Amino acid sequence: MDKLPNIFYLLFTVIVIVSCKQAAQKSVIDNIKKQVALQLNPRENNPRNSEGDFITLKDGRILFIYSHYTGISASDHAPAHLAGRFSDDGGKTWTQEDKLIIANEGDMNVMSVSLLRLQNGNIALFYLRKNSEQDCIPLVRISTDEARTWSYPVACITDKKGYFVLNNNRVIQLQSGRLLMAVALHAVPGGKWQNKATLYSYYSDDNGMNWKHSKQVPNSTAIITQEPGVVELKDGSLMMFIRASGGLQQLSRSKDRGETWGHIEPANIKSPLSPASIERIPASGNLLLVWNNNDGSDPSIKNKRTPLTIAISKDEGKTWQNIKTIEGDPDGWYCYTAIHFYKKHILLAYCAGSQSKKTHLSVTRISRISLHNLYSNHRNSIDPRNH
Repeated sequence: MDKLPNIFYLLFTVIVIVSCKQAAQKSVIDNIKKQVALQLNPRENNPRNSEGDFITLKDGRILFIYSHYTGISASDHAPAHLAGRFSDDGGKTWTQEDKLIIANEGDMNVMSVSLLRLQNGNIALFYLRKNSEQDCIPLVRISTDEARTWSYPVACITDKKGYFVLNNNRVIQLQSGRLLMAVALHAVPGGKWQNKATLYSYYSDDNGMNWKHSKQVPNSTAIITQEPGVVELKDGSLMMFIRASGGLQQLSRSKDRGETWGHIEPANIKSPLSPASIERIPASGNLLLVWNNNDGSDPSIKNKRTPLTIAISKDEGKTWQNIKTIEGDPDGWYCYTAIHFYKKHILLAYCAGSQSKKTHLSVTRISRISLHNLYSNHRNSIDPRNH
């Protein structure tokens, strides 16, 4: 009879320990402190604002260019032009009126901006020109006068025709000087739309005037692959990160500057079918990841693009730590992030609509985060051995 209380005591102790451990695991993913510097809400004749990118100009101002939709539809295929806003205080405040950057020169729209300061000092503006559901290609324009004027557009894909997706904030320049973008081909003329896109990279060795294509990224699985991006690793290899089905981001790797790619492989990044963003932090050399940290275990947000989360990696993407929530509203819809570093801060632009209000991609928010706040906590990490 004396053993029975001991058993109850032991069970009680185990329950308390497990409960405390679960509470600790939940508490380590803190909300990061941020300043919401700008929010672009839909309004009359402007049903959607989305998919933008930043560039710091030589006079110290920051330019943000985004897809400004017009008319009544917020569809990906609705009319849109490229509009700009400026900040002269490091992204704390922004101009209240748009500046027209590129008029709608597509039969449908122009959208999905990537801005890049080239090694020669010029600024490159990449965007999609969409004519139909079987004709969408990335173009590039160059500015030699700090975004006051832009050159005639150059097509980045000329060897194939089809519907190519290039996400915003995706084009990079390698240490060698090569420009590189990862694209997803969903349809060709006369063919049917394929959710499982064919992935390629396109690269230029003459500052964007001429482009060549890589071999197709191998994928012998049933996993849906979409919306790729690329980051250059410290050893000179490239890591492609890929929006994918199956609950994980996928990766592909290249050792020849993007001319060939290895078969897709699962990343240690749990995610719904939603794009992630990875860039290198100039001040530390670490990698920065922004994604929807949603493994589907919570039925209320399963397959939803919430929460929006940030993390760093000190080992080139093998593990991720300092995991913090940027946006945690279960009703939110957070995606298509642009990452920009300015001195000791990070500027993030992302879609921040509402599921219940059906404004999913219609709202763009710019948040300003201190690098100090990002590095202030080392408690939580993702280790591939646990996934």
